[in-house]
Amino acid sequence: MVDLVQRIINTGVVAIVRTDSAKKAIEICMACKEGGIDAVEITFSVPHAADVIKQIDAEVGNEILLGAGTVLDGVTAKTAIEAGAKYIVAPNVSEDTAFVCNRYGIPYIPGALTPTEIVKALEIGAALVKLFPASTVGPSYIKAIHGPLPQANLIPTGGVNLDNAAEWIKAGAVAIGVGGALTKGNVDQIAKKASELLRIVREARK
Repeated sequence: MVDLVQRIINTGVVAIVRTDSAKKAIEICMACKEGGIDAVEITFSVPHAADVIKQIDAEVGNEILLGAGTVLDGVTAKTAIEAGAKYIVAPNVSEDTAFVCNRYGIPYIPGALTPTEIVKALEIGAALVKLFPASTVGPSYIKAIHGPLPQANLIPTGGVNLDNAAEWIKAGAVAIGVGGALTKGNVDQIAKKASELLRIVREARK
């Protein structure tokens, strides 16, 4: 589990794939991989998300660190893990989901915003916490949280894009979650944006 968490941190960007087409979801994953982003989250709002995860896992294996997103409960988490998801992401904090992930040695990245929610996420074993919705607070919020909670590894998600990615990293985010700002467009455009995001993260970390 530690290796998987470190791989997400090392990459610095989690691509969030939310689309109404399984075919399109697979194309986006391949484009992100071409651009260098190897941490991709398939949300369970994608039709037949478990089947999409299973297909991508079979096609690319360990080349992409494939996760499942919008996982609200333990039952869905188990379905995603059995399909091949290597980490589980949620917009909420769920003890039930954490229990299933811990049982199978899968990183759980719950969504939290307030200090109370973030502490709760840490207490149930979250190595990474999705700061969501990040657009409601801004990068300075991470510095404020790290005052009393320096151990919180935060991944801001929601409203993160190429224009503000550097600010989030400089503020102390261990990685960023990027959805539509990355995944909209054709394959070439997505690959180009993926490459640019990685460059921005690398520069911001220096």
